[in-house]
Amino acid sequence: MATNTVIPVSEYLSTTYRPDCDYVDGEVQERNLGERDHADLQSRLVFLLCQPENAQHVTARSELRVQVSSTRFRVPDVCVLRKGAPRDQIVIEPPLLCIEVLSPEDTMRKTRQRVRDFLSMGVLEVWIVDPAARSISVCTGSTMVENSAGALTMPGTPVVLELAEVFQVLDES
Repeated sequence: MATNTVIPVSEYLSTTYRPDCDYVDGEVQERNLGERDHADLQSRLVFLLCQPENAQHVTARSELRVQVSSTRFRVPDVCVLRKGAPRDQIVIEPPLLCIEVLSPEDTMRKTRQRVRDFLSMGVLEVWIVDPAARSISVCTGSTMVENSAGALTMPGTPVVLELAEVFQVLDES
């Protein structure tokens, strides 16, 4: 439901979009999602992050609005908050981590802008999950490192995710 019409933040915040949309400088922007691999990986990441050994350190939610600036709201596929973070309906303090699962229609330009928005807000890391390559790129500052094996650690926590565990969902029927 992308529009060329500029709408005020108040209208965006009082409107329900299904699925939820980003809001960038007055424009409502659709997000690419809805495909099986995307949904499976998004669910798998939340499941793994909510396991008891991780849940004592972090809270993971899918599709939670994050206000990255006064005129921009992004809806990451998975938003990871430090345990005990404020329980606002819209996240206004930097999450610990934002995760984006790529869809075939996602462009590098749009993905980079989303990553920049999160990092500019103060998010420590953004993970870009690529179902086709079975890799996760970790973005920090101006650096992006692609990982296709091993494990990823979450900044400032003992949380560790094995990539094989994340991507095994793609092999299930």
